[in-house]
Amino acid sequence: MRALIQRVSRADVQIDGEIAGEIGPGYVVFLGVGSEDDADSCSKLWNKIRRLRIFADENGKTNLDISQVEGDCLIVSQFTLFADLRRGNRPGFSYSAGPELGKSLYELFVELAKKDIENVSTGEFGAEMKVTLSNEGPFTIWLDTDEF
Repeated sequence: MRALIQRVSRADVQIDGEIAGEIGPGYVVFLGVGSEDDADSCSKLWNKIRRLRIFADENGKTNLDISQVEGDCLIVSQFTLFADLRRGNRPGFSYSAGPELGKSLYELFVELAKKDIENVSTGEFGAEMKVTLSNEGPFTIWLDTDEF
């Protein structure tokens, strides 16, 4: 699994011009599911994300995790995180999970997040979405379960 995490002051996702989800301060997680991923991948990735200490403490040092600041989380399915551009300029997506596996693991990931975070919002798996966010810092983290 792959995730692009952005620390934000606010964010929303729109589908067909309607807001499907919105959050205040917290994370936007763009989540990519690979063809080799499983439930363990979900747990591994969520546990890493929830423990990231990228919020400022009282001394301005990035030392607090999302639960310590009572942050929100917006999770958006993003199969393009598995784009393969090794040959040519048109991305291939053979490494991303198929729709059935991708959706089930996306939904599992969201459920894991909801166990730890009070306000979790989502987009809609497979939908064309517009995401608006205000990145804080800016602070952006890339995680791949194959790398930890």
